[in-house]
Amino acid sequence: MDFKNLTLYKPRMEYRRFGKTNKMLSVITLGGMRYKHGWNAPRQEVPDETLEECRKTVETALSMGINHIETAYGYMKSEHTYGIVLNDILKLKRDSYYLMTKGAPTTAEETRRMVESQLKALKTDYFDFYAWHGLNNADRFQKACHKNGPVEELLKMKEEGIIGHVGFSTHGPLEVIIKAIETDMFEFMNLHYYYFFQRNKGAIDLAQAKDMGVFIISPNDKGGQLSTPPQKLKDLTAPLTPLQWNARFCLSNPAIHTLSFGFPATSPFNQVDGIFPVSSPLSEKDAEIKFLLDKQRLLDKYAGFDGYCMNNDPSGINIPEVLRFRTLLKCYDMEDFCKYRYNMFIENDPWFAGAFPTAEKLAQVDLSRCPKEIPILDLLAETHEALYVEPKKN
Repeated sequence: MDFKNLTLYKPRMEYRRFGKTNKMLSVITLGGMRYKHGWNAPRQEVPDETLEECRKTVETALSMGINHIETAYGYMKSEHTYGIVLNDILKLKRDSYYLMTKGAPTTAEETRRMVESQLKALKTDYFDFYAWHGLNNADRFQKACHKNGPVEELLKMKEEGIIGHVGFSTHGPLEVIIKAIETDMFEFMNLHYYYFFQRNKGAIDLAQAKDMGVFIISPNDKGGQLSTPPQKLKDLTAPLTPLQWNARFCLSNPAIHTLSFGFPATSPFNQVDGIFPVSSPLSEKDAEIKFLLDKQRLLDKYAGFDGYCMNNDPSGINIPEVLRFRTLLKCYDMEDFCKYRYNMFIENDPWFAGAFPTAEKLAQVDLSRCPKEIPILDLLAETHEALYVEPKKN
């Protein structure tokens, strides 16, 4: 069965041209980060339970018309799991699906070795898409994109037919994403963008102008733990679920081509049908839901201040993200999600950087960049008190 063209089998799935790659991808991608036991070392030893979960997931996803599978070297067992399931268990034809993987090598030599090991793990001789993984800050941008560096080596491997298309993934600030796009080294990008995080809209607009593929990372988990939403959010998006409405919101932008769904962790299979058909722009009913969601921000007088003018504050506090969590808590009752994400902050971390706003750190905040009418120190302290969870002692 040719799973790249499953419209005959699953007419509700939709497909979009992935920018200049010219590949028609399903608007839902099967992510590979969260399989059971998938993060346990060693990476090459995959338990039967993991393989069975992956097999069921892949079969279900493909039967729904999903034709794109995404993984990464950094997802520990994921590549080996897919290699076994796709080739040894399901015995799928390699040209019946598109495959994306990622890696973060720092030299040309390391790039070549890593890609060769990934080809072996995934039991394939080419990748449709390869993304430099985690272009999250200026330092990682330099490590990836310098002359004769990793990205240039990936582009050489593209010329050799080992890689179809080269892109990047990012959890970084907007200015780093823009800089990466402007190199013109990449054909696609994976980034965060959803209703509760719209800060990267400018990067998506620029990518559209350059005809790049746009892949949205984790709209259901990082997008607000939408598989387990609070009742208030359910009421606001009814008759759709929050997960369905958020997917429709993202896909209402024609510059966005596919959304990653991590099925094993979030189990959103029974919600996928409710996403389609997608309307671009938003349908009247979807726009009414957006109006209700937007209106909630009026419940708090400071919810309109996103704090991005205070990004990269000398205190190390990730002020825009702290204020975003405050808004989600105050206006949408998203306490579980906010606590989950807030307590993942690690100072100077390349993936989710942020110091907690303790008294010591608050004293270092650069108040000159904050509008005088915003009591920023109070807002940060209030959010910390509401969301911080003391780590459990071993």
